[in-house]
Amino acid sequence: MLETEYTYSRTDAFVMEKIIDAEYVNINHIVVAPGEAVPTHVSNSWVHQIVVRGTLSLSLEDGEFNHHPAGSVVAVPFNLKMIIQNQGSETLEFFVVKAPNPRTMSETKKI
Repeated sequence: MLETEYTYSRTDAFVMEKIIDAEYVNINHIVVAPGEAVPTHVSNSWVHQIVVRGTLSLSLEDGEFNHHPAGSVVAVPFNLKMIIQNQGSETLEFFVVKAPNPRTMSETKKI
């Protein structure tokens, strides 16, 4: 078998799990209950958020929230302050693809 299979949690409970941490890419899986949030942070690579369930509410650099429904892929540039919330009534589930892997990127700003 030449391929590698990775697994992720199937849950409605809060989870932030690293699925792949390879030299060239980092992929995380995140589940957020209604009314909850991901800790505020700075994008440490070029980030692509793939929304598979619910609606991702995203504020960059303390701006207004934009809302991205399931089926959206949201690209966020390197080194931006990010606030990710689930402002909807359905569980939010999304994957985060970071390329290149953050460990190869320069240091981010402090918030």
